[in-house]
Amino acid sequence: MTFFEFEADFVDNLRCIPMQVRFKLDTCGIKLKLSDWTHFSEAERQALVEQPCTTTSEIQTYCQKLQILVQKHTGSQAKDIQVDANPEWTNSTNISPNVQEKAQELGVILTVQQWQALTPLQRFALIKLSRPSHENKNFLPALQEFYLV
Repeated sequence: MTFFEFEADFVDNLRCIPMQVRFKLDTCGIKLKLSDWTHFSEAERQALVEQPCTTTSEIQTYCQKLQILVQKHTGSQAKDIQVDANPEWTNSTNISPNVQEKAQELGVILTVQQWQALTPLQRFALIKLSRPSHENKNFLPALQEFYLV
């Protein structure tokens, strides 16, 4: 299991959705609200952290399990989202424009070599943390953790 240092303030009890689960949600096409996540027991949250979600079969199983949990705790279905066939974080040759812009706001210039050295999960985290709709407080800590500043 990979938790980032910038997530340290909430991963002990999983009160927020960690990046590795958000990564799985985007992989299987589920929009999970934090309010739904908080209804899950700590054991259920931990199981979602640990459950693999890589192969087609694992993705289907993860999606089904998640929908069952949401239905059980909220009485409704989680919203489906479009699964991108070529998500930005899999592209190691082009830095996401949002990431580059957010980094530049902080006086950081990212190179393609640095971007290529990141794991897909690290690139995913930076993309999520750089979105205009996100509060972005963990963007700089993530850059520091990934040795980009």
